[in-house]
Amino acid sequence: MKSIYLRNFVATAIMVSVCFLIVACSFVGIGRNYLISEYREDMVNSAREVSRTAAAIAQNNSLNSWILSMTLSSVSNSTGNQVMVADPDGVVVTCSDRSPVCEHMGYHMPEDVLHQLRANGAINQITNLGGLYDSNRYVVAQPIKLAATDEILGYVFVTNVIDNMLGAWSTFLSIAAVVTMAVFIAALAISLVYSKRMARPLDEIAAASRKFARGDFSVRVKQQEDPTDEMGALIDSFNKMADSLQNAENRRSEFIANVSHELRTPMTTIAGFADGILDGTIPKDQETKYLTSIRDETRRLSRLVRDMLDASQTRARAADPSKRTVFDLTELVLQTLLSFEARATQKNLDVDPQLPENHIMVIADKDAITRVIYNLLDNAVKFATPGSCLTLRLYRDAQKAYVSIKDIGETITPDDLPFIFDRFHKSDRSRSLDKDGVGLGLYLVKSIINSHDEDIAVKSEDGATEFVFTLKLADK
Repeated sequence: MKSIYLRNFVATAIMVSVCFLIVACSFVGIGRNYLISEYREDMVNSAREVSRTAAAIAQNNSLNSWILSMTLSSVSNSTGNQVMVADPDGVVVTCSDRSPVCEHMGYHMPEDVLHQLRANGAINQITNLGGLYDSNRYVVAQPIKLAATDEILGYVFVTNVIDNMLGAWSTFLSIAAVVTMAVFIAALAISLVYSKRMARPLDEIAAASRKFARGDFSVRVKQQEDPTDEMGALIDSFNKMADSLQNAENRRSEFIANVSHELRTPMTTIAGFADGILDGTIPKDQETKYLTSIRDETRRLSRLVRDMLDASQTRARAADPSKRTVFDLTELVLQTLLSFEARATQKNLDVDPQLPENHIMVIADKDAITRVIYNLLDNAVKFATPGSCLTLRLYRDAQKAYVSIKDIGETITPDDLPFIFDRFHKSDRSRSLDKDGVGLGLYLVKSIINSHDEDIAVKSEDGATEFVFTLKLADK
């Protein structure tokens, strides 16, 4: 499987190559045309300059004078162009060649060229001038005229080899190619480094995921320089997921340990009594007593398993946002309270419901919150001193709805208070008054409330124990 950084690098390389190719082709075409245009303009200017100079010289001297020859040579040396002057009939009378005899002297220019020159007043074309040259050249021609009368005294021909015109361009193109290649390689190198840098967090996430699969949830992905970009958000989400998995694993391990501890005692008791009955250690007249103990322990195991499954299912449901609806918390509290009327009457409890006149609408899992209120009321009725007062209060502020359940009984000790919501935790008070409980009620309450991103608190002073939890208002 190809790595993502390699795929990204290849895609970037292709994109850079295509861009460079387009730019290079455009540059070559535009640059070549520009250079040729500049050469043409230079040749036209040279022809005009020679034409004016020849016209001035011709007023006092002939077109084949040494003065004009020197002028042509000077122009040729400064521009690299070859310059020739022809008489009105098109016969070459002098040129920029400073040899004793110009090799083109006496050459008669082609009639078609002379015709175009006379008709258009100038020529600007590629031609070999009727065989004067072995290969085509770029030729610019201008008439030599007297300023006063427009009389044509002759013609100026400026020529240059096409290869010479493009020589500078070839040199420049070679340099440009080297520079372009260097820039291209640098761009690919930067792309490779950047692609690998971008892919590094993904590699770390993949490595961390493999460790997660082996049960190691301790690894975390290092955050990037900019935690606000997409990769930073991905890393942050991944690390939060890792934290959740770590916490879940810790809870699972703790849960297994607690379950093992809770199951060990009744299982040991059951096994010991059963062995005693089978091997005759326990007398026949006491078998019924011990069989009763075995039955009670078996039922306790059944309750433990049932409560654990119930707690697991309730927690899973409470954590599902799709299960949350808008409902009247006041009505739910009142309905739940009515289910304890018989037990409260049996213990002669004075129930004081402090409910608001207006309805308080909240958004939550109604069944899960019903379980919370039921468990808290069950504890309050169970541990309240007979004949005392049980207070249930419901109120709200601008942000939250609050439910308070308070009973009067035995004070929870400061040593027990921090652990009251732990799994299987039973204080000395609860062990004496609630022999059938397994210590999951308050743990489940806190789990449900926390799954709603809310909180629950407990306070126990001077015999008064109060639980208070919050819920989100539906209109917020």
